[in-house]
Amino acid sequence: MWWFLPCIFGFIRLYLDGVKVLLYQLFNKSFNLPDFPKQNGKVAIVTGGTRGMGYEISRHLVSLDMHVIIAGNNEEDGLAAVKKIQELNQGKVEFMYLDLASLTSVRQFVQRYKATGLPLHVLVNNAGVMLVPERRTEDGFELHFGLNYLGHFLLANLLLDVLRKSGKPGKCSRIVIMSSATHYGGRLPLDDLQGRMCYSAHGAYAQSKLALLLFSYHLQDQLWVNGDHVTVNAVDPGMVDTALYDNLCVPAQLAKKPFAKLLFRTPAEGASTAIYAAAASELEGIGGLYLYNGRKTESSALSYDERLQTKLWKESCALVGLQKA
Repeated sequence: MWWFLPCIFGFIRLYLDGVKVLLYQLFNKSFNLPDFPKQNGKVAIVTGGTRGMGYEISRHLVSLDMHVIIAGNNEEDGLAAVKKIQELNQGKVEFMYLDLASLTSVRQFVQRYKATGLPLHVLVNNAGVMLVPERRTEDGFELHFGLNYLGHFLLANLLLDVLRKSGKPGKCSRIVIMSSATHYGGRLPLDDLQGRMCYSAHGAYAQSKLALLLFSYHLQDQLWVNGDHVTVNAVDPGMVDTALYDNLCVPAQLAKKPFAKLLFRTPAEGASTAIYAAAASELEGIGGLYLYNGRKTESSALSYDERLQTKLWKESCALVGLQKA
């Protein structure tokens, strides 16, 4: 019976963390974005940019005169998002197909992107799934770990050469990684990253968000050591009323409905800190942060474990077939 305890713990911890965030949001206003200068044609990729926070991030970056590539796995939704943004702004925005649950698709996306010859100044790793029933990616990975984390791990590594070339002293390229307060309850058993011994959708989601933080900090350390002009910051959007919550358990769904407008952030509000990380001049050259509601905050003690960061990095390279990063 003991093997089942981590599953129960993950379930309880996730909902306790959620209550804590909702109480904060009840008594604290959402971060208001300052006015940013025009970004002068910088190029950005936003994963999961077809709807929700990803759409709001894309829309705002286009309004700042960025050339935005919306990367998503639904072409119809992607083209609709492009059309909607074009009706609001005169900037450049386009859709490119990317399925983060497929390592082959990630590699194909990077090949297509590099073939355009475009630079890359901002990469926003926003796409994700939450609390889905147990499923595997086409490569055999648990879906939360494979899509939320490994897909973005491979994407960022394969685009690093373009980000490095595009970054300049005083004008660093930026990687923005969407994490979550659920990471505080996350565990990372390196001997069972795919949740085969005990699957919990709640634990799997929290694990994927912890993995993203460990990746974010380790990648930034490597970039600093190499003297690269690329910064990496992680973002916690808070609890946002998006389709991610469609898989909540029934009691939680019923409890959420009457209070969503009062307690949850809107997608535009949830996107604000990611936009800030992507465009704020005061963050120029600054990386390795965990940002919540527009401010630097402390992530979990486990996320700063350098040995765990290194072990996860090596394991991730092996899982996605990277010889070096």
